[in-house]
Amino acid sequence: MITAYRDNGEAVVISAVKPPASLPSDVVWIDMLRPDKAEDFLVESFLGVEVPTREDMKDIEPSSRLYTAKDAVFMTASLVCKADSGRPELTDVAFVLTRGLLITVRYEEPKAFDLFTAAMHRIPGGCATGTILATRLFETITDRTAEILEIAVAKVDALSLQVFGDRPAGKRRPPHFLEAKLMDVASHHRLVAKTRDSLASLSRVLTFLYTVPSVQENREAKELCRTISRDIQSLSEHASFISGNITFLLDASLGLINVEQNAIIKIFSIAAVVFLPPTLVASLYGMNFDFMPELKWTFGYPMAVVGMVISAIVPYYFFRWKGWL
Repeated sequence: MITAYRDNGEAVVISAVKPPASLPSDVVWIDMLRPDKAEDFLVESFLGVEVPTREDMKDIEPSSRLYTAKDAVFMTASLVCKADSGRPELTDVAFVLTRGLLITVRYEEPKAFDLFTAAMHRIPGGCATGTILATRLFETITDRTAEILEIAVAKVDALSLQVFGDRPAGKRRPPHFLEAKLMDVASHHRLVAKTRDSLASLSRVLTFLYTVPSVQENREAKELCRTISRDIQSLSEHASFISGNITFLLDASLGLINVEQNAIIKIFSIAAVVFLPPTLVASLYGMNFDFMPELKWTFGYPMAVVGMVISAIVPYYFFRWKGWL
């Protein structure tokens, strides 16, 4: 689908089946969502520039993702999509600056694009050129990335309270509770990792965009690039901090699992301490020797039982007194 946006934010859908003779003169942005070959050819015929394909955007070499050709600037950035779901992903989006227009090619729907198009008509001074629009779009993408990190922080804090929160005295966690939380930790780590990768990609794109002549000639675009670059740097540091907290939460959860497992082993140790001495007494009087005077005693059986009880109680309290249990 091809959507053309005028400088006042008005959207015009362009069909490849019944294409217009030419683009409106006030169009500053052409957004191509999952374009087919016919739509690629239509935009190329309008602007005389080759539109990047999905295969072109998969190339991870910086020299292939950021370059200039025939007075057109080509940039490919990796953006986070499906951040609100349990399986966030990175999607490559191509940005092309040519003839005062911005062309974007994408095969997923990052939320930042919807946020930008909804607020495009409220941008102070509007977007008279594709260069200004591109910097404003990157500003919205950066703001959305900051929002994703805030969501990740809230999720990590909530998970931390679940793992370390106070519990009523004597109440144990449900079986496999911590093991289930490890899956949540992995999910949050995936979101932050994808966000860090996206920030690294955006940092490279903004550094390249800052050197573009059309940006250098426009004071507003130049200042926006500087501001966005600083924001990206701060967000990258914040993402590293969040990643460290997630790592701590993972290690702490594993430690708590070990503590609970050790508590279970401790219960078996106590049982062994309690039942081993009585077992020894019972084994002693279970031997079948002909000469065992105690077998003829009238109170032999009660004495053996009392001996087993005492042999169980004395070691238990002795170990408790020593602090071993």
